Amino acid sequence: MRRLGTGIGWRPEIADAVERMPGIDWVEVVAENVCPGHLPDSLRRLRERGVTVVPHGVSLGLGGADRPDEGRLRTLAERAEALGSPLVTEHIAFVRAGGPLTASAHLEAGHLLPVPRTRDALDVLCENVRIAQDALPVPLAVENIAALFSWPGEEMTEGQFLYELADRTGVRLLIDVANLHTNHVNRGEDPAKALAELPLEAIAYVHVAGGYERDGVWHDSHAHPVPRPVLDLLTDLAAQVSPPGVLLERDENFPAPAELERELGSIREAVERGRAAAGPRQAGGGPVTEPRQAAPRQSGHESACGAVDEVTRQRLALAQTALLSALVAGTPAPEGFDRVRLGVQSRALAAKRAGVVAKVAPELPEILGDLYRPAFLAYAHTHPMTAGYRHDALAFAAHLLRERGVHDPAAHRELREWWLDRSGPEPRSHRPAARLARATRRVLLRR
Repeated sequence: MRRLGTGIGWRPEIADAVERMPGIDWVEVVAENVCPGHLPDSLRRLRERGVTVVPHGVSLGLGGADRPDEGRLRTLAERAEALGSPLVTEHIAFVRAGGPLTASAHLEAGHLLPVPRTRDALDVLCENVRIAQDALPVPLAVENIAALFSWPGEEMTEGQFLYELADRTGVRLLIDVANLHTNHVNRGEDPAKALAELPLEAIAYVHVAGGYERDGVWHDSHAHPVPRPVLDLLTDLAAQVSPPGVLLERDENFPAPAELERELGSIREAVERGRAAAGPRQAGGGPVTEPRQAAPRQSGHESACGAVDEVTRQRLALAQTALLSALVAGTPAPEGFDRVRLGVQSRALAAKRAGVVAKVAPELPEILGDLYRPAFLAYAHTHPMTAGYRHDALAFAAHLLRERGVHDPAAHRELREWWLDRSGPEPRSHRPAARLARATRRVLLRR
């Protein structure tokens, strides 16, 4: 695996600071946030300096019941080629459910949700990964995710699940040690056991990020400093294998550049402590120990990733749709789930949805002021997201206008103008003649 070194997640808010930071060997960019034909100047300058750029996808939904969307795969491939990347990465998660497999409404989570660690889910995931691998021009690595809740009836540990996935597909792994810590707090899983079961030779690189604990729940915020337990997990990992790359993730609440540089220094120190504890290594910086054993196979499951029958996909689809509907549409929690934890997850999804819509359509919180957040959370409770965030912003505005949810006449007019500007096939003209015609039409319609 290509050595990447120490990196940081590139975000527009810290682009200038990242360019000036010493010791940055590579950066990772959210794939959906860049356009191949219009790369930000900062990314172009980094590439010209020889800094590796890796696109990190968040919307493919490889753990979902449906096969990967060809358009999304094509988009991810275009970004890899435009950035000259040595690999692309995605998540072991599902992000949408419903549709033809369940003959139900299409639902979007707007977030990464855990797949059940079952044989059905593994079979579907393996086939989806194979489809993605065939469509991408560079190798694929997939990331373990953080979760607030567990699926009932799971058949494998996280380490066993990841081992089998890598064994059956040859896919590389992006190991997020912050997510291992999150799952330790939230699901009682032993991170040392997970590390012991991982196929260390399959690791492409490692994520490190911060979060916070509230009422016994760890929130993987990517907006707080990296805590000591996460750095200790990184040291434990580095004592077992020399990771090809380690990257600091920060998505919001960005500190001063000096603080980011201190965090990168702490990450380097954690890796060095692990290397010092490991002593001599196998040639090539590989794992010191022998490869782990995968979970015992049950009869009827082949090691190769052949085609998955539609009945298996439908079983997974029904389970994921029932769960997602409980999280975003207020339907009853499926049997066996922790209802309190699902409530926490539901509120977290709605809060994230409100935050992203505010970024996608910043005019909405400007127009609505303090009304925006409570109005959006009330809307989200009864209106699940069925498409992207831009569509969500328009649907929210239309709902407020239809239900007369904005009582201030000036704000109502401004919201209506905003919605009319963006809901048509193309923006309305703001030339004086066009504006006069619209004003005249409004006056005539009032008569």
